[in-house]
Amino acid sequence: MDLLLQQFGEHQLVAFVLVLARVGPLFVLAPLFSSRMIPLRVRGIVAVALAVGLSPVLGQGKHLPTAPFDIGWLVGKEMLVGLAFAFTLAALFAAITTAGTFLDTSIGFSFGSLVDPVNGTQSSVLQQAYSLVALTVFIAIDGDAWVIKGFAKTYDVVPLDRNPDLARLLTGVDAAFVSIFAASIQVAGPVLLALILTDAAFGLVSRVVPQLNVFGVGFPAKVTIGLLLIGASLPFVAGWLTDGLQRSVSDALQMLHAA
Repeated sequence: MDLLLQQFGEHQLVAFVLVLARVGPLFVLAPLFSSRMIPLRVRGIVAVALAVGLSPVLGQGKHLPTAPFDIGWLVGKEMLVGLAFAFTLAALFAAITTAGTFLDTSIGFSFGSLVDPVNGTQSSVLQQAYSLVALTVFIAIDGDAWVIKGFAKTYDVVPLDRNPDLARLLTGVDAAFVSIFAASIQVAGPVLLALILTDAAFGLVSRVVPQLNVFGVGFPAKVTIGLLLIGASLPFVAGWLTDGLQRSVSDALQMLHAA
C-alpha cells in the first residue's frame, strides 16, 4: 500500500477504488458482463482494467477525501450508482427470459428444465433459448460497447465527488422493475395469443367431436404452432432488443442525477 501511494499518490488511488466500486456491479447484474460463461477471475481482471483506464481521467482535478469514513461513504455511493445502472440493463434481459417462461408454460415445455449457461440457474427450454438469442443479438449489435459508453457517461451526471438524487434514482429503479412484465408481454404476446386461440379451437372441437382425443392431438399441434410462430417472431424480437437496449441505457442515464 505504501508503494502504491508513493507511485500513484493517494488521490489517484482513491479515484481507482471509487471507479472500481461503480464498475463492479456491471459484472454482477449487467447482461454479458455478468454471464456465468465468463470465469469470475476474467470478469475481475476486466473490471480492474476498466477502473485503471478510467480513474486517471475521472480523478483529475477532483478533490477527493482521504479519511477512511469519507472513503467508505463514497464507495457505498458509487456501488449504489453502479447497481442502479446495471439493474436497468438487467431488467431488459429479465423481460426476455420471462417471455420465454410464459411460452414454456403455454406450450407445455415447462415440464422439463435445463441449466441455463448464461445465468447458471435452472431454466426451461424456451427460457434458455430466448436468453441465448438475446445474448447473441447483444454481441452482434456491439451492445457491450453501448453499455461501456453509457457507463462512462454516468460520470457526467454523477461525478465522483457528488451524490445522486436518491428519490429520482429509486423511482427509476422501480420503473425498470415494473416494466419487466409489460416488456415480456410485448415479446411473447403474438405467440401467446395464437396459443390461446389454438386452445379455444380445440375446445370447440372437443364439444363437436367428443370421441376425439383432444389431449393427444392438441399437444403436438400446440408445439408445432408455437415453434413456427417463435421462429417467425425472433427477427422482430432482435429488433425489439436493439431498441430496448438503447432505451434502457438512456433511461439509466436519465434517472442518475446529482443531488
